[in-house]
Parts: sequence; structure tokens; C-alpha cells
Amino acid sequence: MALALGIDVGTSGVRALAVDEVGAVVAESGRSYPLLTPRPGWTEQHPEDWLVGTLDALRDLSAQLTGQEIAVLGLSGQMHGLVPLDAQGGVVRPALLWNDQRTGAGVAEIEAAIPRRTLVARTGNPAVTGFQLPKLLWLRQAEPENFGRVRHVLLPKDYLGYALTGTMAAEPSDASGTNCFELASKTWDAEVLGALGLDTALFPDIVSSHGVIGTLTRELAAQTGLPDGLPVVAGAGDNAAAATGLGLSSRTPSLGSVSLGTSGVIFAPLDAPTPDPEGRVHLFCHADGGYHLLGVTLAAAGSFRWYRDTFAPGQSFSSLTEQAEKSQPGANGVTFKPYLAGERTPHLDPDLRGSWTGLSLATRQADIVRAVLEGVAYSLRDALDVISPLVKLERALATGGGAASDTWLQIVTDVLEVPLTRPLQSQGPAYGAALLAWQGVGHTENAASLARRENGRDFTLEEPEPYREALSRYRSVSV
Repeated sequence: MALALGIDVGTSGVRALAVDEVGAVVAESGRSYPLLTPRPGWTEQHPEDWLVGTLDALRDLSAQLTGQEIAVLGLSGQMHGLVPLDAQGGVVRPALLWNDQRTGAGVAEIEAAIPRRTLVARTGNPAVTGFQLPKLLWLRQAEPENFGRVRHVLLPKDYLGYALTGTMAAEPSDASGTNCFELASKTWDAEVLGALGLDTALFPDIVSSHGVIGTLTRELAAQTGLPDGLPVVAGAGDNAAAATGLGLSSRTPSLGSVSLGTSGVIFAPLDAPTPDPEGRVHLFCHADGGYHLLGVTLAAAGSFRWYRDTFAPGQSFSSLTEQAEKSQPGANGVTFKPYLAGERTPHLDPDLRGSWTGLSLATRQADIVRAVLEGVAYSLRDALDVISPLVKLERALATGGGAASDTWLQIVTDVLEVPLTRPLQSQGPAYGAALLAWQGVGHTENAASLARRENGRDFTLEEPEPYREALSRYRSVSV
């Protein structure tokens, strides 16, 4: 069989997969690279590090696949980042990443120029500190000399595509996370950019997520051992690519996903660009030509890890969840707010902070641990309650490291009141990128239909009633 390659440019490293014609993973490789934090709240990376890591991973993958036909390569990566390039395509300064928080003044500038409801109606989102457009405004204000050199602005995976092919392009799923992409027309929003004194010429042409942007250069083919002229497909932002790899499609909007990673994410496909008018959940394009809503809790499994590392060092997560099972739903009256890094959905407030309330002399460690697990579930329920009037999820696939816990998934199931299914494995964005690559060369008409998803355990509602009272208590606690 021929093979498609998928690459995911993540925050901690790059992952590359080889996927055969029926959607099975046959080989993988990865490389790490540094994260730069030059000041509190700033996160940066050198785009050249992404390229070096990618070429190393591709070289390793190629060596594993000697004698096999490699037909196409697809891309995915961290969203929202700013890669500024000069007229020759050189990197002007290190890239500002999705979790960079230096852009408060840029957000204020956008909100002063464009009413929030107008921006949400056009782009699906309010101005968000982590998005690309506020970063560009920061660059103009804080580093005018660098800004004066900028002629092109790319997202992380699109920079990699440019480095591999020499072609600058973007696609809707990633572009819709910039704050300046009009969802209805799927084009750069000239009205939004014009109100801020910016030109659409800074941004690359838009192609479909399965569109071929170019071919691997002869030089890089020789360096990696990959075929000269290998087609490279635009791919998708990491959330849309991961959803594609799970088989999630805007054609079946009743099936979504819940991720319990460092952050928590509810992914809900939908077939029309229908934003929450207040912008409390994100609305992005999906890789299949439709759209999706994204509710985000910034510290999900991150809250659990913080608790373990701070208050129970040396204990395993499984031993802590076993303790949580000794406490009843509602955690004996203890409430935890998981706002350890501020909060995205529905508050959009980076200054929110976490807390425990309801502590007493009767509180045990089991109650504290259970309160952490429940607090994350309640924060996801806050997101789901914004999503539900726009699209109703009947079932969701559970992914992320936290989904390994039966106890936590049952809590989340009962709090969300949505049945969950845990796949036996989830290959993440690189897998979705490979499936989109197959679609790009005509092997399939629908990338998500190639996804190989073997379901493990199903979680159905057991005790939703006790959590309804505890959810009300959670929402009544001010921080």
C-alpha cells in the first residue's frame, strides 16, 4: 500500500506519522524543541526549530519506510501563533504562541475599533489575547522597527508548509483563529483589518484544508529521503485535525468530543457559522468545509497535576482517583474553581483565579481530590451550556490523559449529562493531517470517513441528580 504522512507542529515538539490507505498507522517519529519565556506571560519559539525538528522526524520516518511508496504529506499544528516574515520570506523575530498573554493593549485596540458583537458576527470570536491579530498589533506598537520589515504573516503550520514547498498558503480551520477571518465568505476580513489600519495583503491565499499547496522542494527531499515532488496538503489547525482523526464531521453534528488534556476542550461540529452572540465559546471552521464550536477550560488535567505536584507529591494519579471514589458526589460540600490560569469559556478573563470553598473540620483528602475532578467537570458544563442552544450533542468521544480515569469520566458524564465513549486509542492531530492528505490526492472524498476508531468503554448517566445541586453551588461561589 501507498502511505500518507501527517505532521503536527505542537508546542513541545513535532510528531510525524505514516498512515496507509485504509487509515492504519504504520510508523511514527517525533522531535522536541525549546519553549522560550523571555518574560512572565510571554511564550515564543523559533520557527527554524520547528523546521529542524520536522526534517529530523521526517528523515527518521523515511528510514523506517524504506522501499514503501510515500504518496502525500499533510500538515497540522498549534493555532493562533504569529510568524512574521520579511520581503524575502525570512523570519523577522521569534513566533508569538497561542498562550502568549502580552497582547492586552491589542485586544483593547480591536474592541475600540470594532464593536464586540460585530466582530463575533463576522469572525465567530471576540478579540482574544492569544489570537494572531492582537499579536500583530502588539508588534506594531512595541517593536515598530520589526513591524516595518513585515511583509507576510503566517500561522505556525503554514510557516512549515512554506518552508517545505516555497508556497505561502493558509486554510480556513486555522485562519478562523486569527480574529480577522470572515467565516461566511471564508476570506480575510478587509473591513476588520481596514478599521485597524492593516492590509489583507499581509496574509496568504486561502485554500481548502485538503488542498495541495505545493510540492516538497528538491533540496529537502534529498535531505529527508522523501520523494522529490511529494505533494504537500494544507491540513488543519490542531483541534480540527484531531477531530478529523476521530471521525468527527459537521455532517453529524450530534457527535462531538471532550478532551481532558492539560486544558479541557468540548468540540461540537455544526454545519453553519452560528456563533454565540456574546462570543463565550469559539467558533471556527472545520476541516471538512463546515464549522465547529470550541469550549475551553484552561486548566483541566492541569488542575489535577497541579494538585498532585503541590499537595501530594510522589502519589500516582490512579491512587488519588481511588481516594476520590471514597467521597460522595458533591465532594462533601467542597467546591473547587479550576481557574489556575484564568479562564477561557465562558468568562474570557485571564485574571480569574482558582479556589476551594466549603472546607470544614470534616473535610478529608478524598473530598479535596474529588472536588478538583468535579470542578473541572463543572467548568466544562459551563461551556456545554453555551454550546447546547446552538448544537445539541447526543454523545461525545473522550480523549486526553485525564480520560484514562474511569472515575473522572463517570463524573464528567454525569455532570454534562451526555454519554461519553472512550476510544481505545486517539492518534491526535498528526493522524488527522494524514487523512486530509489522502483526501487531497483524491484517495477519499471525506477524510473523516477513513478514521479508524475502535471504541473502548461507554459511560452512561448514573448519578446526575447530586451534581445538579453541586453545580448550582459552584456557580454561586464568587472568585
